[in-house]
Amino acid sequence: AGRGDTMLSQIVGDFSGMPETMKRLVPVQFFSWIALFIMWINTTPVVAQYMFGSADPASAAYQAAGNWVGVMFAVYNGVAAIAALLVLPALSKRLGKARTHAICLIAGAIGYASFFVIRDPQLLLISEVGVGIAWASILAMPYAILASSLPQAKLGIYMGLFNVFVVVPQLLVATVMGSITKAFFPTEPIFTMAFAAGVLLVAALATLRVRDAG
Repeated sequence: AGRGDTMLSQIVGDFSGMPETMKRLVPVQFFSWIALFIMWINTTPVVAQYMFGSADPASAAYQAAGNWVGVMFAVYNGVAAIAALLVLPALSKRLGKARTHAICLIAGAIGYASFFVIRDPQLLLISEVGVGIAWASILAMPYAILASSLPQAKLGIYMGLFNVFVVVPQLLVATVMGSITKAFFPTEPIFTMAFAAGVLLVAALATLRVRDAG
């Protein structure tokens, strides 16, 4: 038990001794991943109900919506690959990593918010461009900012701790979001997209508090 206690106190020590940049990046990471998990869980019911006219998972229209969401997700992944290669390096050279990340998160928030005004499934592919840009940045920028601000000797430990803030939002959305939806908008799943857009904007604002190391 002694060794376990030592390990635990070491982990707690590492958490409390997080460098300032990492502390400021934690809310950015936390809110970004809440938005992502909301999207992964809710896009199909939203697209089915509002663009394909069916809230019944057994219906053909709902199945068609599910297939279309597969196309949408492929588009945002494709956009993310292009953005990671071309957009992010160019932007971060010009504006710095933190500002670039904030802009990309805002693009994602606009993508989510556009679900409220778009009713043509084809046009949702434009929304996914914003989501793809945000996704590329979420996978790269926080780690790039961290890597240039962490003590190299503890890089692995801190990167591991940082990834806790990917897992915790997933658990939170899985356990709480269903209850929130049932309580406040049981027949209107599109409000989950508003929630996702809102938390992504919070993440973007939090990014502005991060000092950029280049």
